[in-house]
Amino acid sequence: MAPPRAAIIGVAGPRLMPEEAALFRNSPPLGVILFARNIESPAQLRALTDDIRGLLGAAAPILIDQEGGRVARLKPPHWEAFPAAARFEGRAEIAQRANARLLGAMCRAAGLDVVCAPVLDLRLPGAHQVIGDRAFSAAPEEVVRLGAACIAGLQAAGCIPVMKHIPGHGRSLSDSHHELPRVGASAADLAADIAPFRAVAGSGAWAMTAHVLYEAWDAHLPATLSPTVIQRVIRGEIGFDGLLITDDLAMGALAGRTNDLASAAFLAGCDIVLHCTGKFEDGAALLATCPLITEGTMRRLAFADVARRGFGAGDQAALRILRDGRLGRDQAGASGCHDGALAAGSEAWSAFRSGNPVGVDLTATHDPDPTER
Repeated sequence: MAPPRAAIIGVAGPRLMPEEAALFRNSPPLGVILFARNIESPAQLRALTDDIRGLLGAAAPILIDQEGGRVARLKPPHWEAFPAAARFEGRAEIAQRANARLLGAMCRAAGLDVVCAPVLDLRLPGAHQVIGDRAFSAAPEEVVRLGAACIAGLQAAGCIPVMKHIPGHGRSLSDSHHELPRVGASAADLAADIAPFRAVAGSGAWAMTAHVLYEAWDAHLPATLSPTVIQRVIRGEIGFDGLLITDDLAMGALAGRTNDLASAAFLAGCDIVLHCTGKFEDGAALLATCPLITEGTMRRLAFADVARRGFGAGDQAALRILRDGRLGRDQAGASGCHDGALAAGSEAWSAFRSGNPVGVDLTATHDPDPTER
């Protein structure tokens, strides 16, 4: 099977069109993200996810935005409704962990293995309600407490969580779906926004970038396209060395051609670009010029897969990899949350694609240099 492009894209409807199937054979994306337009019933959805993996491989990630509350693609009457994150503020973390475990199990049963949650943004007064009750709290320590429980619950269900929107969307005064938010807060104030992401940076979750411009860090480029924000703040101050995926490149916050935006995101240091419209022409144009995933991305994919296998299925080999790799990394004096965390990219990718994490070495280091593309 051909190596995938470093992109995750949407599809048009509840079944793959012949031209989409042909595109996936010839220029395979890493995976697919599904929306309400793709979902009719449990049987239909399972058939769709099976068809996607039949073309892209059994390990191809299939993403869904399923936070609970107003952001949910799986809905009654076929699926359970889950509460919004804000409902858990002040409650015992076991309630959030149980909620995430149930939500993750529902997604896994439908063939969906990557859940775009939790939202680790702060719920700040006066900010735009695009975040609002999707966030746990205005207090960073509460977001850390409940966000960590959500990640643990999703991993226990066998899902890979995607924390968002790194390095923090909570201060935005506008909706990035429609325009580019500009945040004028000082770097000192923004320390509160990045605190939740730093606390769970080594959890094995992916992270999704914020289409937000932070004047204190980069007065010209939003985080998704900013080498300064990604390398100095996300990879540096936060210490996140997991898989970094953009938010949807088709959102109104970003201006320009999709292929140009993708190139800029890769140069800034993103591992994977996300494009959600589901329009065939858009996806085909992106995949035509999108690079293959790099060895660094292979390592990060494998690390997230090992984490969800270890904490989800209780895979003892995966748990030993996580334990012994971290001990070895610490003894070697490596920096970052796991500094690449995996052996040679080809070996890690082989383990990931085969569904067998045995042999993945978490003691290896990797300099996340965006120029390797």
